[in-house]
Amino acid sequence: MPTIVPEAGCPAALAAFIDHTLLAPATTTDQIIGLCEEAVEYGFASVCVPPLHVALAAQRLYGSSVRVGTVVGFPCGYNMLRQKVVETGDLLAAGAEEIDMVISLSHLLEKRLDLLEEEIAQVVMAAHQAQVKVIIECCFLQSDQKIAATRTAIKAGAAYVKTSTGFGPSGATVDDVRLLAQIADGRIGVKAAGGIRTLVAFQQMIAAGATRIGTSSGVQILDQWLRQEAD
Repeated sequence: MPTIVPEAGCPAALAAFIDHTLLAPATTTDQIIGLCEEAVEYGFASVCVPPLHVALAAQRLYGSSVRVGTVVGFPCGYNMLRQKVVETGDLLAAGAEEIDMVISLSHLLEKRLDLLEEEIAQVVMAAHQAQVKVIIECCFLQSDQKIAATRTAIKAGAAYVKTSTGFGPSGATVDDVRLLAQIADGRIGVKAAGGIRTLVAFQQMIAAGATRIGTSSGVQILDQWLRQEAD
């Protein structure tokens, strides 16, 4: 997936990079409805919602171009593989079209890349045509581990490697995105997520090689862009 820097004068190009995200524990039905309405209005790539709310999001977004995304093994990733596979199948049945899965970090830290590859590949198979984004939680990893995780995600058939859950000690960094994009080399996408709340941060991540941005501040980012263009 080649890196594309959004063109000036085209807010739709910015919106197409954004997964409009709401994963807070206290998320309500009304908030999910509002999230879906914003996603349609602004033309975001997808919404990313808690598993509980996938069916509602699919209903609200039916007939639109906005995809329904959700999370598996979230936010810690230490669920058993069978649980992740079953969860993925259940979420597809509820209407999910994109799956952001959290890896079992212990496999990576212990250099059990065979187990990590099997885990990702099993979720990819369970997801069928749905895109799988592999969350590696960069804040816990050294550079060589980030490289190994990205290469393993590629081998296992994932669509994206993703920097963060947004629930760890820190979120996406420009350096991490640049490293993941270098290793991915267009074979899979790179999703930057966690702490991206401003237009400047959004543009920095895209320039570093992100092909998707996960943020709960998508509306604010586009509003900042529109104000900037109006000045």
